[in-house]
Amino acid sequence: MNTRTYAPTPTRRVAFLGLGVMGYPMAGHLARAGHSVTVYNRTTSKSIAWCTEYTGATSQNATLNPAATPRQAAAGAELVFCCVGNDDDLRSVVLGADGAFAGMAPGAVLVDHTTASANVARELYATAQAQGLHFVDAPVSGGQAGAQNGALTVMCGGDLAAFEAAQPVAMAFAKAFTYLGESGAGQLAKMVNQICIAGLVQGLAEAIAFGDKAGLDMNLVLDVIGKGAAQSWQMDNRGKTMVAGKFDFGFAVDWMRKDLGLVLDEAKRNGARLPATALIDQFYADVQQMGGRRWDTSSLIKRLK
Repeated sequence: MNTRTYAPTPTRRVAFLGLGVMGYPMAGHLARAGHSVTVYNRTTSKSIAWCTEYTGATSQNATLNPAATPRQAAAGAELVFCCVGNDDDLRSVVLGADGAFAGMAPGAVLVDHTTASANVARELYATAQAQGLHFVDAPVSGGQAGAQNGALTVMCGGDLAAFEAAQPVAMAFAKAFTYLGESGAGQLAKMVNQICIAGLVQGLAEAIAFGDKAGLDMNLVLDVIGKGAAQSWQMDNRGKTMVAGKFDFGFAVDWMRKDLGLVLDEAKRNGARLPATALIDQFYADVQQMGGRRWDTSSLIKRLK
């Protein structure tokens, strides 16, 4: 049962493109907040199922509709939200005759929650500007649980006015929706986020593996050190599941490798030195070779067992 409460905002006509693990509940929060939502997914049956699930959850005057193309979904929408897999997926739903830009009215805003490259964000921003539209790159952190609970952290780049138009509506699925600067800044901030996570998870994996070898009760140790300077979200939420050898908690190794690839490509361009991140990326490649492509990112510890 959903227990999220929503701050009062004027109801809007919005669209949501991509009903995957993240997009499905994110769009659901928009419906529950009272907005009229048109959804698009490559598998049309999923769009229809989403509308069926959320019809009873929205306000009486709101409408929920499936669309056959991104263009149809975006037609008449003040805000178009998007959450797909990668740069190519993003271009496929935004550009072209059936893309969202082709259906958007002048002045409408597309807010992209895909974790993608800063380059594609800047590319789509420029295309939007040329067509009298607005584009905000807005990748998210918080994983599947954050999407389901309406508690995502969103990092945004683009024009401030477009950000301000989207923020009140996006708070239906976010606990923070923050402006960080010009186009591409959101994607760059997400890269910083993933660098931090990779290092934290590898450190936690090594610590647990070391403690196991030393004969310690690692659940008890985690309780103790979690009250001190070693505490982190990863320790609080993944430490004991790592001890138990459970790795089915959302964000998959395949997706982390995609994100770290974006990080390392950007580092080549800007000259940043990321020796630990590059090494941990290879550790995740090892996990993939072990059959762990869909395990969550805490499965780094499997290499050490």
